[in-house]
Amino acid sequence: EVQFVESGGDMVQPGGSLRLSCVASGFAFTNYDMSWVRQAPGKGPEWLSAINSNGGVTDYAHSVKGRFSITKDNAKNTIFLQMNNLKPEDTAIYYCNEDPPDADYWGQGTQVTVSS
Repeated sequence: EVQFVESGGDMVQPGGSLRLSCVASGFAFTNYDMSWVRQAPGKGPEWLSAINSNGGVTDYAHSVKGRFSITKDNAKNTIFLQMNNLKPEDTAIYYCNEDPPDADYWGQGTQVTVSS
């Protein structure tokens, strides 16, 4: 069974940083591109970032480029999202998935709240 377990969310002040983690299981993680997606209250899902199977190629949405960084650890079946210079508009639940996301498999997500 495919599973994604996200963690690392918290409440931080504007300008702060967080590092999110996502442990994946139930599929050949090493062979898959992965992504981070978020959903803010009252809004639809927003694709944020993706990384290719070996971790050598990354891509970012304009809204987070230069502030967020995605990495992949194939030995630990884990991807990370380093988030710097957080803004109130980054408040959302953050999810990981394959890239492109498989709609049949979503984890519980991790809540990020940016507020003073």
